[in-house]
Amino acid sequence: MDEQEVVKSLAALAQPVRLKVFRALVVRGQDGLTPGTMAEALDIPPNTLSFHLKELAHAGLVTQERSSRNIIYRAAYGHMDELLAYLTQNCCQGVACAVPAADKTRAC
Repeated sequence: MDEQEVVKSLAALAQPVRLKVFRALVVRGQDGLTPGTMAEALDIPPNTLSFHLKELAHAGLVTQERSSRNIIYRAAYGHMDELLAYLTQNCCQGVACAVPAADKTRAC
């Protein structure tokens, strides 16, 4: 992932509604959600949701698939994994930083 993609992804997530939508899609998993279900569950007007989904899709954070008359949105896990890998590439000064099994609350 190049720096420009990272900036675009982080910029898309740096907005409260988009972050809320993205997190809802991550929680939902591969089943995804329709815009109508998201709008109702997150209490977001449909036209506002449409704008934010477009921004998330443009940043590569969500995918969309037509299923009959519906569009199903899903979190783009591959893109999210690449973003996280980029952000943590040099964590812990290059030393393996796996958290010991006994203390999973400790950071690197």
